[in-house]
Amino acid sequence: RSSSISLPHIFSLVIATPQSVFGSLFSGQTILIARPSSPQRPHANPYSVSPLLMASPLCVSLALVPGPCEPEDLIDGIIFAANYLGSTQLLSERNPSKNIRMMQAQEAVSRVKNADGDTQTLTEVDLFISTQRIKVLNADTQETMMDNALRTISYIADIGNIVVLMARRRMPRTASQDCIETTPGAPEAKKQYKMICHVFESEDAQLIAQSIGQAFSVAYQEFLRANGINPEDLSQKEYSDIINTQEMYNDDLIHFSNSENCKELTLEKSKGEILGVVIVESGWGSILPTVILANMMNGGPAARSGKLKIGDQIMSINNTSLVGLPLATCQGIIKGLKNQVQVKMNIVSCPPVTTVLIKRPDLKYQLGFSVQNGIICSLMRGGIAERGGVRVGHRIIEINGQSVVATAHEKIVQALSNSVGEIHMKTMPAAMFRLLTGQETPMYI
Repeated sequence: RSSSISLPHIFSLVIATPQSVFGSLFSGQTILIARPSSPQRPHANPYSVSPLLMASPLCVSLALVPGPCEPEDLIDGIIFAANYLGSTQLLSERNPSKNIRMMQAQEAVSRVKNADGDTQTLTEVDLFISTQRIKVLNADTQETMMDNALRTISYIADIGNIVVLMARRRMPRTASQDCIETTPGAPEAKKQYKMICHVFESEDAQLIAQSIGQAFSVAYQEFLRANGINPEDLSQKEYSDIINTQEMYNDDLIHFSNSENCKELTLEKSKGEILGVVIVESGWGSILPTVILANMMNGGPAARSGKLKIGDQIMSINNTSLVGLPLATCQGIIKGLKNQVQVKMNIVSCPPVTTVLIKRPDLKYQLGFSVQNGIICSLMRGGIAERGGVRVGHRIIEINGQSVVATAHEKIVQALSNSVGEIHMKTMPAAMFRLLTGQETPMYI
């Protein structure tokens, strides 16, 4: 979310507002998209940001970027009057849902208000918003109280006359003081990150939130132009035509359609004995979302049987389907087998590595997924990446025949950003990768 292709990080703006707002933010070689969704509450318009890898095709000319402000004014910066109520710090997962973000915003408001009660002191401020940054200045002295690059804002919510700006604290590359693991060896999604929430009061609360959303869109338009791309060339129809010519490619289609890979097994175990497995999610984007066998305990029932392999997808256990169930629910079902002496399983035999084929005819077409430190963080529904078999939560192992296991984030982004034609990748669930490489200790169930 920014305006220089040399910046290291990027974010994507997700806007939940009645208006149809298209745009995105960028930074470094990674670009984020802004996509509209229906509001869940009539008085709450949350704006959530998450990392993404290529730009949305839903672009319009700068003069037509929707929003309450003149786009040219946002480039220079606009100012809103507000009262600063206070700030608080929350712990959050890396990429929580919009509903959780909204609850966090409401909790921040509650904390700030309860801290001072009825004697709360209001500080009059000028809220400066531009395509580069958001600054808070004391209205009387014009001293800078806060100064945040636009790309660091991860969530904006307006609740009545209250505005909450939420920013995740930047983590040094080698330090982890801003990242707190709830349990040793916790997976990335379960780690807790420090989030700073600034709370303001203003009659223009909704207008402020919409203006920040528009600033992201204008920043993206400027980024395209600065890199020689005319946003008007990226029409939705043109992109849709490309999508419609591409067939779905996914390893699942190959394995699920081969009856030899679909097996029904019966495992023998002692009463009170755990099955001795570690399971992980197959990842959003799978043809049939279920759990994958990621590790087996030496000498445990699963390993003793000789019938299972790492990478096998588990469809059902004792006639209970696991397809579409949350990971925690699947783990609970397996833990409940402790007193059973026989376990029936339906599995699809799959290799631990997933093969991906993305067909990208030109650089102007977005890949439609995000990547952070080699891990796929998000995926645009209906894009060429989804058709190619990309899955959220997977670690990229190889790109076009070259291993990227030990490759820096920036180089992975660069390799993907500059690739056209057929892009071949190999991926596996990030949690499985950490187990296989000894980064995490397996917790058998």
